[in-house]
Amino acid sequence: MTGDRPAIPERGVGGRNWILGILTSIYLVNFIDRQILSILLPQVKAEFDLSDTFLGLLVGPTFAFFYATLGLPLALLADRVNRRKLIAASLALFSAMTITCGLVVQVWQLAVARVLTGVGEAGTGPASQTMITDLFPPERRGRAQAIYATGANLGVLVAFAAGGVIAQAWGWRAAFIAAGLPGLLLTVLLLATVRDPQRGAHDRVKPHDDAPSLGAVLSQLWQSRAFRYTALGACSTCFTSYALGSFFPSFLARSHGMSTADIGITMALIMGACGGLATYAAGHFADRFGRNDPRWYSYVPAIAALAPLPVAPICFLAQDTGIALAAAIIPLSLTAAFIGPTITIIQRLVPVRSRATAVATLILIDNIVGLGLGPQFVGIASDLWKPAFGEDSLRYALLAAMAGSAVSVFGFVMAARHLRADIATREAASQASASNG
Repeated sequence: MTGDRPAIPERGVGGRNWILGILTSIYLVNFIDRQILSILLPQVKAEFDLSDTFLGLLVGPTFAFFYATLGLPLALLADRVNRRKLIAASLALFSAMTITCGLVVQVWQLAVARVLTGVGEAGTGPASQTMITDLFPPERRGRAQAIYATGANLGVLVAFAAGGVIAQAWGWRAAFIAAGLPGLLLTVLLLATVRDPQRGAHDRVKPHDDAPSLGAVLSQLWQSRAFRYTALGACSTCFTSYALGSFFPSFLARSHGMSTADIGITMALIMGACGGLATYAAGHFADRFGRNDPRWYSYVPAIAALAPLPVAPICFLAQDTGIALAAAIIPLSLTAAFIGPTITIIQRLVPVRSRATAVATLILIDNIVGLGLGPQFVGIASDLWKPAFGEDSLRYALLAAMAGSAVSVFGFVMAARHLRADIATREAASQASASNG
């Protein structure tokens, strides 16, 4: 058990808001390094003469498999060791590998560098999210997790806007190098100004045992129907979100003839600016309504998954660029809205010293299905339908990927039905364990 430590102040360097800002910045550069390849796909495709199927493999499974599977052992480590040091080591690795992506001369080298980027990024998420939970009381966690989640939107904003401009001016290699440098600076700032908060500092039940084994955590999660349905909703959302995030720039280039720089600015405004507001709003409303009824932590992601479905056909099938972009605002801006509420509720379903492992389990499912299969599905479908539809085959492949959002609505609504009972069961078990201890 972690001993008592001096309370972390609210403001100032090293305070709660400062730490939240640093962790959000790390998530931001995480997504810059993850998403920068999407805006560069047309140039990478042209240089190495690649098919859409291979592009889907490069942007999806190559990264996702190692990112997701290594997340579990690194999360087990995060439940046991100093999380700040783990995050720093992971951040330095994936930043260095992003720079390496800009130095490769063969496509297999790019694939290896992307694998190692995924390895590095696997160590940051669960550790950061559990640190945030330990920094804030329960009634503020949805908003705090949503602020952290906006790092994804801001990272997309920078990746698309700056990445598009840099790639058009100096080539895709320069964009990779520029994307990797900020993470190295953040590593130094993290180590110099942040300390690991006390675990369970704001929880009614304090951690009283050593961190449980992976098998014990997985057993706890499997017994929770709320977790199973939440995982279904989250991974289905990720399937659609990563499919759109990976191939929408290529869709705008092929079907609407937009330049790389214009695509970058457009994607930055929609997924970055509008998306950041939507992601924060999701956490805000989940906290506001969830004070009296925790099911809102599932209802909010369900609404975010439902809203894009009516406008998706307009977005992908409209011939007019302005109409397509206007219709794209809702689907693209809601891609990360589920993160804050979902992470908040997942951590309520397990004991304090199981939280990083629980988050990593959800990330494993989300990324194998979402990042691993979403872009790959679109790439394969686009190639298969190209004889019939030509360059517009990507329109129909992206529209088909919206099926993930429909499944997501079902998953989150079903999770809400079991949420209150599963939370009560977990809290009663923790109280009994604390009393026996």
